Amino acid sequence: MQQNTNTDFEVRSLDAMCVNESHLNHRWYHNIKYLIVGVLFGIVFVKSEVVSWFRIQEMFRLQSFHMYGIIGSAVVVGVISVWLIKKFNIKTIYGETIEFHSKTFNKGQIYGGLLFGLGWAITGACPGPLFAQIGTGATVILVTLLSAIAGTWTYGLLRDKLPH
Repeated sequence: MQQNTNTDFEVRSLDAMCVNESHLNHRWYHNIKYLIVGVLFGIVFVKSEVVSWFRIQEMFRLQSFHMYGIIGSAVVVGVISVWLIKKFNIKTIYGETIEFHSKTFNKGQIYGGLLFGLGWAITGACPGPLFAQIGTGATVILVTLLSAIAGTWTYGLLRDKLPH
């Protein structure tokens, strides 16, 4: 049996968690700006119908370009943003360096992507806008939220036994 010799950094770089952690300490009210941006982002999601169960079902049935256009636009903006950060060595608003680390492909990404897509298609809800959907009055999405929390907890419990 081969022993896992990955360093803490190597293991963390495989996770979705941030490896560019800030070491700055801020007061509690420092995070209010994130709440404001999150609320505004939720409003944009609702107005653009990104949180619409109907739009999500249209996407998975290949009946409309609406969601593909939004997702494609986000990918383009992300690619350009990363390119600009790397090209001009842009730092955070606090002057901290932003580092990008290479990720290696593994079969767990295929399994995870399939599970994610299946859950998204069945529930009509992506984890990002769950709270926006609940905020629109779709309280049935609470079941999806609790399921997402349970799935995250289960992953954390089984993480060392899963293919990474």
